[in-house]
Amino acid sequence: VQLQAYGGGLVEPGGSLRLSCAASGFTLDYYAIGWFRQAPGKEREGVSCLSVRDGRTDYAPSVKGRFTTSSDATLNTVYLQMNSLKSEDTAVYYCAAAPNFDYGLEYEDGYDYWGQGTQVTVSS
Repeated sequence: VQLQAYGGGLVEPGGSLRLSCAASGFTLDYYAIGWFRQAPGKEREGVSCLSVRDGRTDYAPSVKGRFTTSSDATLNTVYLQMNSLKSEDTAVYYCAAAPNFDYGLEYEDGYDYWGQGTQVTVSS
């Protein structure tokens, strides 16, 4: 069972990136997939959550309207489309899988599987 997060990189303020979270060894259909991030010197925070089966989503106020999470069942992959990026979005981004959407952005202990993280740097 594995989650692999990738797609990070260096982007200028105002730019866009799409992160991917690919699952192997299990089917994402029955899980909620959260994206979390941790900036240097800060605690990890929840960014978004997607219930893959029914499409419910939740976003942190700081990214609402700029980030969109979605899934591709055929690829067993969840995405985080990040637009209008700001310097404060710089962080290591992680994806994680939970059996219940209600764990949301706050209850990290509810997430069973975690990806390895991908660095996003927003800088000119």
